[in-house]
Amino acid sequence: MQGLLMQGRLMQGRLMQSGLIAAAVMFSGSSGLLLSSSAGLAQSRWQMGVFPVTSFLAYTSHFGTRTGPWGRVEPHYGLDIAAPMGSPIRNWWHGAVREVISDGGCGLGLVIQSGPYEHIYCHLAGSVQGGVYRSGAVSLRAGQALRGGQLIGHVGMSGRTTGPHLHWGIRHGGRWLNPGLILRAMAAARRR
Repeated sequence: MQGLLMQGRLMQGRLMQSGLIAAAVMFSGSSGLLLSSSAGLAQSRWQMGVFPVTSFLAYTSHFGTRTGPWGRVEPHYGLDIAAPMGSPIRNWWHGAVREVISDGGCGLGLVIQSGPYEHIYCHLAGSVQGGVYRSGAVSLRAGQALRGGQLIGHVGMSGRTTGPHLHWGIRHGGRWLNPGLILRAMAAARRR
């Protein structure tokens, strides 16, 4: 998977470098590149992504600075997607489980590696024992390969949360990306 999306307003262009055509994407002072052998392929690749929650209700907290559930202004490195308790969660992109999480913030969660991207899923239902995440028929451990769209868990309320939702975050090369912009790119690629 190739590409990089940052926060802000989309402006597109093309450039040629080292025999590759890159679709340059400019976002409010930040820039990213969608690298491919053709600009059309760079953008159409986003259609391979899968929306992670099957029973979507609403977005309850956006990416960026927010007032958190306990009244403090804080950075929010993901998108909170409300869904009924126990709703299936699907893997956004093919990859492998990098980490199984069980802590007081994320609660039960997964980090999935897809090339230079890491996608993080927090507040899952289920249990973690011995580094294995389990929820219904799902059983995942670090190193396990996953397909895009594969069932990886269920919406819960583990960790620091006030209601059932999925916290979905995406990093590229260690830098947090706005999942809302990635969802827009996925939708745009499907309309082509």
